[in-house]
Amino acid sequence: GGDHTITYPILQALAAKHGPLGLVHVDAHTDTGDGALGEKIYHGSTFRRCAEEGLLDCGRVVQIGIRGSSYDPDPDKYCREQGFRVVLVEECWMKSLEPLMREVRAQMGNKPMYISFDIDGLDPAYAPGTGTPEIAGLTPVQALEIIRGCKGLNIVGCDLVEVAPMYDVSGNTALLGANLLFEMLCVLPGVKTL
Repeated sequence: GGDHTITYPILQALAAKHGPLGLVHVDAHTDTGDGALGEKIYHGSTFRRCAEEGLLDCGRVVQIGIRGSSYDPDPDKYCREQGFRVVLVEECWMKSLEPLMREVRAQMGNKPMYISFDIDGLDPAYAPGTGTPEIAGLTPVQALEIIRGCKGLNIVGCDLVEVAPMYDVSGNTALLGANLLFEMLCVLPGVKTL
């Protein structure tokens, strides 16, 4: 739950302890806007503010599942200029993400990193309970491949955001979100699983 703004103070605290962090960011949107309605801090500007403050090791930032509407003809330009790897959803359609995650693990190395998972990274067929749904998203299986693909990395924190149960009377979005959080807990360093 919570909107993606919550990641900003978390990364401020973690970067104060660990230095600039790597990031696996699953989302329909890059969340690198410069502002909205006169405000510089909102759920669509989180990772721009983090980059500006030096909280991110920009060469170790991977954004997966990016798609959807934009107000800019080149919506990923800022990310690429910072050195982020942007994996558009089209690169994920109809395939396993295990090969991608092998590349991501190599990119992250053994330095501290964070997982930030926006539920709208998933297709609204699976997770309609969110404020900014975008069609043609990731599947739950791909979400598991991403999270499980982070096992063995130096994960110092993680979040799952943007679940809005009132938009999903079935409860499936909350169920999926809770299970993905459980999966994230299972890949934290030192956690033993069967």
